[in-house]
Amino acid sequence: SGLIGCSWAMVFAAGGFKVNLYDIAQQQLTNALENIRKQMKELEESGCLRGTLSAEQQLALISTCTDLKAAVEGATFIQECTPENLELKKKIFGQLDLIVDDNVILSSSTSCLLPSKLFTGLKHVKQCIVSHPVNPPYFVPLVEIVPHPETDPSTTERTYALMKKIGQSPVKLNREIEGFVLNRLQYAVISEAWRLVGEGVISPTDLDLVMSDGLGMRYAFIGPLETMHLNAEGISNYCERYREGMRLVLNTFGPVPEFSGEIQQKISQAMSEKIPVVPKVLDARRKQRDEYLTGLAKLKKQMKSD
Repeated sequence: SGLIGCSWAMVFAAGGFKVNLYDIAQQQLTNALENIRKQMKELEESGCLRGTLSAEQQLALISTCTDLKAAVEGATFIQECTPENLELKKKIFGQLDLIVDDNVILSSSTSCLLPSKLFTGLKHVKQCIVSHPVNPPYFVPLVEIVPHPETDPSTTERTYALMKKIGQSPVKLNREIEGFVLNRLQYAVISEAWRLVGEGVISPTDLDLVMSDGLGMRYAFIGPLETMHLNAEGISNYCERYREGMRLVLNTFGPVPEFSGEIQQKISQAMSEKIPVVPKVLDARRKQRDEYLTGLAKLKKQMKSD
């Protein structure tokens, strides 16, 4: 019932599904429901609540439970949202494996743990899959669906259909790979950003501006491959024009950074000056981020309908 769990609960409730939110402590669940209620009311007031049901109707779909067996009774889909700890996640799936039937889908929110590490050896491995959301799932719709080598194709298809039904944007990975796709792309950007700042080419704040007011403007609507396609007379023409230049630049990229030491301190100082590392300030900036994401989501929805 942390940030990701609460956000998933809101997404499923917005899609009209009954949700049972499980955690080990009742107080955590009480706090989670309060936070969900507050968020839903604010979203409703601003006209940004997802789904066709009112905030009260959606809240009525969410219940809580501190008993795992009772929590999953009658479930058709289970979304695990525990901290990014392999042993903890394996323990949870091991417990679920003993109590679920042969029809429920066991899904993990993990951002980087491979399905083969999470699910191998489980009796219900054919029903196991990773559904990796982007934080926060309520405002960013992408979900990476990553199968275990033994996952039944029907599990993948049912998960994909469910994500579409609740308004997310699922993508299917044909096989597992370290970091999946989103984080591989993200880490490539972070890695080069780190090198550029570390080599004194650009300041941390200006580096972020290159993305937010440059690449990010396009990437909010089209991906890197379509960007290539449109920046020339198609992909083939782009490659003919820029192949040599791209290879020349890419060959100058340095080794993978350590993400520590002097460069870490430099970037940390710049980011802390912009947004002080104080819970109240960080929370305010996150809230602002979510408001912007909501506005962007509304615009993208309008674009699709047009």
